[in-house]
Amino acid sequence: MPQREIEVILTRQLASYLRLPIFIVDPHGTLIFYNEPAEAILGHRFDETGEMPAHEWSSAYTATDGGNEPIAPERLPLMIVLRQHRPAHSRLLIRDRDGDRHLIEVTAFPLDDHAGRLLGAVAIFWKVDV
Repeated sequence: MPQREIEVILTRQLASYLRLPIFIVDPHGTLIFYNEPAEAILGHRFDETGEMPAHEWSSAYTATDGGNEPIAPERLPLMIVLRQHRPAHSRLLIRDRDGDRHLIEVTAFPLDDHAGRLLGAVAIFWKVDV
């Protein structure tokens, strides 16, 4: 695992204490951490999956819109944050690694250092009752 900036380390530490599901990626979209509440929705523990490039996690946790049409990876909130360096929000259906579907709301935002350099992105998400 590469050395991470202190802001990323502290964000990961904070996420480990929160009850909201949190998903953290680096500036290239590589998954670097998700917390225990996220494990319940994603279907696997982070210790089992470890870090994953964007193309792997975006296909492992397949996202669709309300009409069951696949959402292109570049339209996912985390990828919008990384490309456009702005917060993004969406409601989508995800299929976890076990094939179960979950309707979720996702809010993602950039993680920057004090100089404004993009260090990655954070997604907070939660299940939506239908």
